[in-house]
Amino acid sequence: MKARRSVLYMPGANERALEKAKTLPADALILDLEDAVAPDAKEAARERVCGMVGAYGSREVTIRVNGLETAWHDDDLRAAAQAGPAAVVVPKVNSAHDVHNIERALELGGAPDETKIWAMVETPVAMLHAEEIAAASERLTVLVMGTNDLAKELHADFVPGRAPLLGGLSLCLLAARATGKVILDGVYNDVKDVAGFEAECLQGKQFGFDGKTLIHPGQIEPCNRVFAPSAEEIEQARRVIAAFEEATAAGRGVATVDGRMIENLHVDNARRMLALAEALEG
Repeated sequence: MKARRSVLYMPGANERALEKAKTLPADALILDLEDAVAPDAKEAARERVCGMVGAYGSREVTIRVNGLETAWHDDDLRAAAQAGPAAVVVPKVNSAHDVHNIERALELGGAPDETKIWAMVETPVAMLHAEEIAAASERLTVLVMGTNDLAKELHADFVPGRAPLLGGLSLCLLAARATGKVILDGVYNDVKDVAGFEAECLQGKQFGFDGKTLIHPGQIEPCNRVFAPSAEEIEQARRVIAAFEEATAAGRGVATVDGRMIENLHVDNARRMLALAEALEG
């Protein structure tokens, strides 16, 4: 298991920001060639970002290329394939066909097997085809919610609790879990609203997201805290596993912890939590 509690977008045209990212405690980075880069800076940003893939130690580093229908997409994919990041993040993936085209381009570009595909799902079409997108390739390992674009496409308001987006979020979560993929929640736009951001992190964790994409370094600490298992949760997980193993050894199929019945599904959740805790310690 890899920790992906906090996944921070970094503007590919901003050399100072890319350098600062070396000191930030985000679990993973997305070096961005898309929204954060003006058209006349695309080529320089591509060269800079691809040259910095190995500059962040053991951190998981990805590159967000420009969208499939843009003039920069093919060149971005070729350059990213040669740079060999942990993954290539592709905006507005709407179908399995899109995934196949991305995979083929990476292979033709000489991308190592370790370079995965992170597909951004951010349109109504993508919501309705999320399962086929997620299942389209073993190279695709992560779905990334593009909640800003989804809200735009839905003509929806940005409101606390994100009620207009919950249908799409749920469909993508179902698709990710049905296909064994990681899924990351979308960004929170108001970087000064700490309480609102933390509330949305908690909502995302409760929904089942593996982590959240971020747009500002100030969002890293609360995001890491919310998505990490607490000391109490880790201790409870250990107690659940121990009680179930003791019951199994005695020939019983269930156990109780603090008066609550424990079954296989609770043990699976406990083991997943401990695996995340171990990943964070490593």
